[in-house]
Amino acid sequence: MWLRRAFYWWLFPSAMLLPLWLLIGWGVFQAGGWVFLWVLFVAIPSVLIGQLVLALLVRSRPSVRANGAVSWLDVMGFSVWHVLVILVGCFIEAWFPLLLTAAIVAAIGLFWLTFRQLRAEIVARVEMNSGELSMRKHPRVERVLRNRGGAHHY
Repeated sequence: MWLRRAFYWWLFPSAMLLPLWLLIGWGVFQAGGWVFLWVLFVAIPSVLIGQLVLALLVRSRPSVRANGAVSWLDVMGFSVWHVLVILVGCFIEAWFPLLLTAAIVAAIGLFWLTFRQLRAEIVARVEMNSGELSMRKHPRVERVLRNRGGAHHY
């Protein structure tokens, strides 16, 4: 549980630290001038906006807010994506195209995963609430609730 909570708190700081790593990595590994332009105008905004969107999708799930922890699928997905972003920031010339492609695919897959989890929780909550409402409107249920003092008529 501590790992899932740690990822919960890591979501927003990572939106700042991962793009910063791309900039630091460019300087440390001496990637070149054209790469600097790519880092500055493509990589940093993409990682920043992508991480913020993913963090908001995860944090908007009712189960995540209630537990203060992300799911194990989130831990796995964010781990893969963050490791790939860190490796892209190392600017290893021979592996760069493969790592960049893998990071993009991981980000898209993580978006799909978080969106799917959010949708499933919303659908479950709507179905639960609509089931309660339809039961309350049923005449027999309403009569039983009224006799128990559970039905409120305003």
